[in-house]
Amino acid sequence: MPAARAGGRLLFAGASRRHRGSAPDPNLSERLRLFQQLRAAQDPRDGTGTGTGRPSPGTPIRIALPGGRLLPGRALQTTPFEVAAQLGGGLAEAALVARVNGTLQDLDRPLESDTDLELLDFSAPEARAAFWRSGACVLGTVAEQLFGAALCRAQATEDGFFCDIHMGDRAVQRDELPALEAACVAFTRAGHRFERLEATRQQLAELFKHNSFQLQQVEEEVTSPTTTVYRCGPSLHLIPGPLLQHTGLISALRVLTSSAAFWEGAGGRQSLQRVAAVAFPSAQGLAEWQRVQEEAALRDHRRIGREQELFFFHKLSPGSCFFLPRGAHIYNTLIEFIRSEYRARGFSEVVTPNVFSPQLWELSGHWQHYSPNMFTFTAGTETFSLKPMNCPAHCLMFSHRRRSWRELPLRLADFGVLHRNEPPGALTGLTRVRRFQQDDAHIFCTMGQLEAEIASCLDFIRSVYAVLGFSFRLALATRPPGFLGDPHTWDLAEQHLERSLRGFGQPWELSPGDGAFYGPKIDIQIRDALGRQHQCGTIQLDFQMPERFQLEYISAEGGSLRPVLIHRAVLGSVERMVAVLAESCGGRWPFWLSPLQTIVIPQAPEVEDYAREVQAVLRGGGLLADLDGDAGATLARKIRRAQLAHYNFQLVVGQRERTHGTVSIRTRDNRQLGEQDLPRVLQRLQELRDTRVPDAEERF
Repeated sequence: MPAARAGGRLLFAGASRRHRGSAPDPNLSERLRLFQQLRAAQDPRDGTGTGTGRPSPGTPIRIALPGGRLLPGRALQTTPFEVAAQLGGGLAEAALVARVNGTLQDLDRPLESDTDLELLDFSAPEARAAFWRSGACVLGTVAEQLFGAALCRAQATEDGFFCDIHMGDRAVQRDELPALEAACVAFTRAGHRFERLEATRQQLAELFKHNSFQLQQVEEEVTSPTTTVYRCGPSLHLIPGPLLQHTGLISALRVLTSSAAFWEGAGGRQSLQRVAAVAFPSAQGLAEWQRVQEEAALRDHRRIGREQELFFFHKLSPGSCFFLPRGAHIYNTLIEFIRSEYRARGFSEVVTPNVFSPQLWELSGHWQHYSPNMFTFTAGTETFSLKPMNCPAHCLMFSHRRRSWRELPLRLADFGVLHRNEPPGALTGLTRVRRFQQDDAHIFCTMGQLEAEIASCLDFIRSVYAVLGFSFRLALATRPPGFLGDPHTWDLAEQHLERSLRGFGQPWELSPGDGAFYGPKIDIQIRDALGRQHQCGTIQLDFQMPERFQLEYISAEGGSLRPVLIHRAVLGSVERMVAVLAESCGGRWPFWLSPLQTIVIPQAPEVEDYAREVQAVLRGGGLLADLDGDAGATLARKIRRAQLAHYNFQLVVGQRERTHGTVSIRTRDNRQLGEQDLPRVLQRLQELRDTRVPDAEERF
C-alpha cells in the first residue's frame, strides 16, 4: 500500500472512506517550516548553536571503543553511524543507537569531543526502547493522518508502544486495525527520517500551539530549559531521544489493540483512543515474539489463577483481588519468606494506619503530584485518604520521639495494605490493581552507613531472587534535570551507590538522568522463564523526605543531624510477584511455594480411611495435602488427573501400604519413588519445603 503526499498530509492508497483523514491541517506547513528553521539554526556541523568550551568543527578527537580500540574522528563532524560503517562486519546495519560518554545518543548526531563510544543493537534494552519509541512515532503519525485525529501522546512501554489520539466521540474499531497496520507498514517502507531538534519552552509553545494536548504536556511535564522534539514525516513528536535514523529500519510491525483512555485537562476529562503495537528490525523477530506470546497466553496468570482456583476478581470491588485458600497460601508464603529474611537481616516489622489526613501527603509532597491516584472520602467535615505508600507513615514513626545515632541504621518494614486509584482501563489481572501489599521497607541511616546498607540491600535482593529462580539486571540512575537538593550531596550519594555496585560483583549499567527528583536509585529488572523483563524491586535514596519531615538524630558529638532515607523493596507488589511467578513457572509451582504440594490417592474405597489418616499426618506436619476420593475413577485416571493439575507429589495407598504404614510416592513428572515409610516421607518433604529448593521432585 504505497503512501503519497497530498495537500500537506499523507493519503494511503486503498484506505476506505471511513479511514481517510479530515481536511488538510492548514497549520501543518507553518509548523514544519518553523521546525526546519530552528533545526537549521541549531545544526552543530556548521558550528552554530554550540555551547562554549567545545572544540570547533573539524578538530581531531579520540574515539575509544569497548575493548580499548581507538579510532580518530573530527569534532562535530564524525557520527556514531560513520564509525559503525568504518568498523564493518554488518555493524552499520545492526546498530540502532549509541552510548556516548555514558549518554544515549542518535547515530546521526555528531560527536562533540573525545568520546567513549558504544554501539547498541536491538538486543540491548536501551536500543530496544529507542526502537519502540520510534515505532510509537510511526504509529502516532499514521493514526493522526488516517483517522483525522489529534495526536496526544506517543510512548514506548516495556514490551512495545502505544499512541493516544483524540477522535471526538468516535472510537477505533477492531476491524479498522488491519488498515492501520498496513498504513504503518507502508509508512515505514518510505524511509522517513527522524529529525531531532532541541527546543526551548518558548519554541515548544510555538510548535505545538495548535495542539492543546501536547501544549499541556509542555506546560506540565517539561521542567528543563530545553527538551527534544522529533519530526517524523508530517508530524512533530514531543518525545525523548534517541530514535532511529529512519523508519525503514522498522521491518516488521504489528498493531495489537485499541482501547479507551482518558486525558485530564483544563476542560475536564476527555475520552481518547489508545492504540498499542509492537515492532522489530526483522520479520524473524516478529515471528519469535508471536511464538513467545502464544506461550505466554498458555501461562497467563489469570488463566492459571482460574484453573488452579487461586484468585478471582469481582465487579463489586474492581481492581481488588479475592485470594482463595490456595492463592492465599502462595501470598502468605512469599510474605513469610521475606519475614524470615527480615529476622536475619535486622529489620523491624511495623504496622501503620490505612487512613490519613491530606495534611500528611501535603507535608510529604505527594498530595500536589499524586492526589488524583489516591482514594479520598469525607467523614463529617474532614477529608481523609487511603494510603498509597508507606514512607510518610514511617517518617512519622521516626520522628515521634528523639533518635540517637546509636539507633541507626533503623530498618522499618511494613506489609500494610495500600490503595491506588488506577484508571479502569489500566487494571490488568494481578499486575495492575487498586488494592495491594508490598514488602516495603525504609532504612534511616547516616551518610557514613549508606554504602554498607546499599550493599546489604543488594545482597538481600540476590538471595531472594536466587530462591525464586530469577536473574536480574542493575542500573544506576543518576540525578535528572530539575533535581531537588544540593549537587554536592547528590555527587556523594551517587559515589556511594557506585562503590556498592562495584563491590557487589555483578555487571551493572549507568542510566544518566533517570534518577528520581528526590534522589538517585538502583533500578532492578528481573528476567522470567520466558525472557521477559519485570520491574519489581527497587533501591532509592531520598534526601527530600527527611527534609520535609524535619527528621533528626543526635550525633555522637551531641549535635543534630539529618538522616538519609533508603526506600527498598524486593518483591515489590506481592500481587504482581504472584502473577510473575505464576507465568514464569507456568503453574508448576516449586514445592515450597506450591498450593498443590501433595495429594493422597486411595487405590480403592476400602482404603480411603487410611488415605485420610495419611492426609491428616501430612497436614499435621504443616504440608498442604488434598485427597482424591472419587470412587468412580480408576487409579490411572486419578494419577493422570493429579499430574495434569501439577501436584508436586502423589501419595498412592492400597491394602499393602495400609498394612505396612507406608505410601507409594511419585512426582508430577511421573517419576516413581517407590514405597516408603510415612514418617520418613513427611520428614523429607518438610526438609525440602524448609530449604526452598527449586527442584524438590528431583532431590527427594
